[in-house]
Amino acid sequence: MDFPGRNATLTIVMGIAINNLKGTVAAFAAIVMFSTSCFAQQADLRDEASLLEQLAQATPEQAVGLDRQLQALWSLSGSASADLLLERGREALNDGDVKAALDHLTALTDHAPDFAEGWHVRASAFFGVERFGLAAADLEHALTLNPNNYEAIYGLGLIFEIVGKPEQAFEAYSRALAIHPHHEEVTNAVNRLKPQVEGKAL
Repeated sequence: MDFPGRNATLTIVMGIAINNLKGTVAAFAAIVMFSTSCFAQQADLRDEASLLEQLAQATPEQAVGLDRQLQALWSLSGSASADLLLERGREALNDGDVKAALDHLTALTDHAPDFAEGWHVRASAFFGVERFGLAAADLEHALTLNPNNYEAIYGLGLIFEIVGKPEQAFEAYSRALAIHPHHEEVTNAVNRLKPQVEGKAL
């Protein structure tokens, strides 16, 4: 299958949770907002940098709110029609209707190819049906547009772990944890793999 190499950007799949290393996509909600001007987009970038800086130094309690703000910010499309497609794609995923989700999200990536979250959420749908190569390809695209998405980086780690590449998985998890030090799933993943990876390094 297609699969990103070790030197690929550490990326993939927002809003994914895995249970016992079986591909399951968690339901996730989005706050949909609009950004309609270049000035607003520049302000968003400043907001993102500030939020990420705060997140890296936050307490666990503070991190919850900062994470929520970042997820909302990354859901900004600047287009009412793109917002609608994203909302419908997420709703279909939440309902377990992967085919409908893929239809909506493919329309979204066609309509708004520069909107990172469209590629990211479509990767979640591909991941849910274990089409890991397609998920990886979408996330390569998404992370080119938004390299700070720690959920996407975590998802890449899941892919690496599932296909038996623990060193790459650990690298991805560590990168995600550097951005969001209080991410519970990532912390658990790092702790799970650390003995295995460190043992191989000896």
